Amino acid sequence: MSVIPVEDHDAVLVGGGVMSATLGTLIGELEPDWRIAVVERLEQAGLESSNAWNNAGTGHAGLCEFNYTPRRGDGSVDGTRAVEIGEQFATSLVLWAHLVERGVLGDPEDFLHAVPHMGFGRGPEGVAHLRARWAALRGHPLFSDLEYSEDREVLAGWLPLMFGARPDGEPVAVTRSAQGTDVDFGVLARRMLTALRARGAAVRTGHEVTSLSRQGGAWHVDVRDRRTGVRSRLRAPYVFVGAGGGTLPLLQRAGVPEVRRYGAFPISGQFLRTSRPELLAAHHAKVYGHAAPGAPSISVPHLDHRTVEGQEHLLFGPFAAFSPRFLRAGRLTDLLRSVRPGNLPVLAASARDNRSLMAYLVGQLAQSQRARLAALGGFVPEVRAEDWELVTAGQRVQVLKIAGGRGAMVGFGTEIVTSAGGTLAALLGASPGASTAASAMVDVLAASFPDRMAEWTPRLREIAPPTADLARLERDDLLARTAAARRVLRLDPPHPTHREDTA
Repeated sequence: MSVIPVEDHDAVLVGGGVMSATLGTLIGELEPDWRIAVVERLEQAGLESSNAWNNAGTGHAGLCEFNYTPRRGDGSVDGTRAVEIGEQFATSLVLWAHLVERGVLGDPEDFLHAVPHMGFGRGPEGVAHLRARWAALRGHPLFSDLEYSEDREVLAGWLPLMFGARPDGEPVAVTRSAQGTDVDFGVLARRMLTALRARGAAVRTGHEVTSLSRQGGAWHVDVRDRRTGVRSRLRAPYVFVGAGGGTLPLLQRAGVPEVRRYGAFPISGQFLRTSRPELLAAHHAKVYGHAAPGAPSISVPHLDHRTVEGQEHLLFGPFAAFSPRFLRAGRLTDLLRSVRPGNLPVLAASARDNRSLMAYLVGQLAQSQRARLAALGGFVPEVRAEDWELVTAGQRVQVLKIAGGRGAMVGFGTEIVTSAGGTLAALLGASPGASTAASAMVDVLAASFPDRMAEWTPRLREIAPPTADLARLERDDLLARTAAARRVLRLDPPHPTHREDTA
């Protein structure tokens, strides 16, 4: 029987997406002498949820998404979550700018572009929600350039494709922020990991984690080279699991007690895509609408300008699909294998308490291409079927848990799970996800290494300021900090206008 070689590291990061890449980058900045290993199952990093075609590429900053600004009973809007997301995205911008200045990420235009973010309200309720959203946010410095208009002529100037031929009759309104971005998180993850490897980290692609266990005060991560079948063991006092849809199954197999009552349900996404030059010329924005009455929040439609590998596209969706896989390159048995005696109650409660979501998914699975084009027609009045193709995006695993006695879905925000005194950390959750990776990984560091944070915080404030620090900054200081990062990243500086249509 052959002896499995053992390699010692200070930290092992499972998953080669933007989350692990960001955490590895931060650790490398804080502790340059630490030995870091990154393990990725696929032949290249950033090919699952971080891949450009497996997400919408939105740099989520709370600028346009109705989901993050729920209406209160009196019709006003709670902007707390949108502001928090804006602050979290600011942390990402500061970190990316720092890495660009160091020459780590190369040309920022390879992964980041300025694209206005717009909210689109339709019908009396949609317009009222959007107007209340604008009123709630426009006084905050991160939303200082947010404009609002109901003027059809103004809207046609902002969004020719959507309003150039739109018939009168339906109330409509749009908010516009020039600070929006389009991000290729796959390129970003690969650039970070390339720099990490150059600093001495072991970045292993094409390697699969076969088991995870804690022995003698250290974590043992067994891996297999998928090309050769050769097995090895990585030993480290700290492990982070940021493997997207592969995270929960790995923690379940490892017997991590903190996840015993979590359930999971995979949802695949589809989009309509076009690259026709005349359509691209008429739409340079990411436009987010609001969910139809009775539809779940994950159904929010949006029409996005994307740049992937230097090519421009328009993307509309999402349309839900189903696969039992937890990753695009996962196994057909992923969903079945995730069902355990401990999480049966949460699965049953989630099915009982999320019937509208179940009905939505069933309807989406039965949806025809004609129905998808009709949905697109709500944004683009003149739609030709031959201009658009249907593409499948990535797999999202909606994490389920019991909250307030009900089966709840961790659909928005990320959830940090720690075990064994913080020596193991994992990330569960979905949107806004990658956009807030820097802030999320600062939180992971705080949860995993509380005794080191006093020493690390001054450096973090320079390269990836915690959200709480940004929230405490005076208006001018916050604007100066974000403007400096945007200049380095070659993003157009914001120009506050506070335009309001009063016609």
